[in-house]
Amino acid sequence: MTAEYAAQLGILDYGTFEVADEGRRIPIAGDVIVAGERVVLVDTGFPRSYHEDAEGAGRRDGLDAFGRVVSLAPANLPSSQLARVGIRPEDVTDLVITHGDIDHIGGLHDFPRATLVVSRVELESGPPRYFGEARPERWPSRYLLVEGDMELVPGVTLLATPGHSPGHLSLLVQLREAGPVLLTGDAISREAELQSGINGGASDQHAARASAERLLRIAREEEALIVYGHDPKQWQTLPRVPHLYR
Repeated sequence: MTAEYAAQLGILDYGTFEVADEGRRIPIAGDVIVAGERVVLVDTGFPRSYHEDAEGAGRRDGLDAFGRVVSLAPANLPSSQLARVGIRPEDVTDLVITHGDIDHIGGLHDFPRATLVVSRVELESGPPRYFGEARPERWPSRYLLVEGDMELVPGVTLLATPGHSPGHLSLLVQLREAGPVLLTGDAISREAELQSGINGGASDQHAARASAERLLRIAREEEALIVYGHDPKQWQTLPRVPHLYR
């Protein structure tokens, strides 16, 4: 893994979603990483239509069969979250999409200077997934396709972690003061998946288990802080923007 460092990492709050069959409320999160001249945004939360009318949008897209948005305000828009640390949409140079699910791709077209960074497998698996067969969104035409692991910028390594989706990406961020941080995304959405061995909503459970085991090995080797994708318990302990890990 790279020995270079990113300058800053901020955790972004994109709202809260309730899973229907469990009543479990999960955070919707993103991240921003500053590394030299590059500003890397990781995931973008729900589409703007959910900010305007979450109930109506969920009905139209069929997402209400899976659950409902319970907290989503203008302050949860990516642009609002970035503004908390003085970053404008036009400052974002790289937009990393961990995978194409609806709660990760809502702001795909809101960053005019950014290059989409997505795995080749994920892009070639089809348009972003809203829910079920609903796929009204399209990938931007300007993109960098990732195959396997890749250093995106100094201090930021993209990790191929398929299973939850065909081309899921996780990230290892090296910080000078805070040390390594492993952003698992939905490859390990919450710590409880490590006990159950089941990745919620995975397209391939076998691959998901292998990816989770790989991430745990990397975390041990790097002595990294693990940040899970949707863990309600951990979310209560994580400082979010305007706090920055350095």
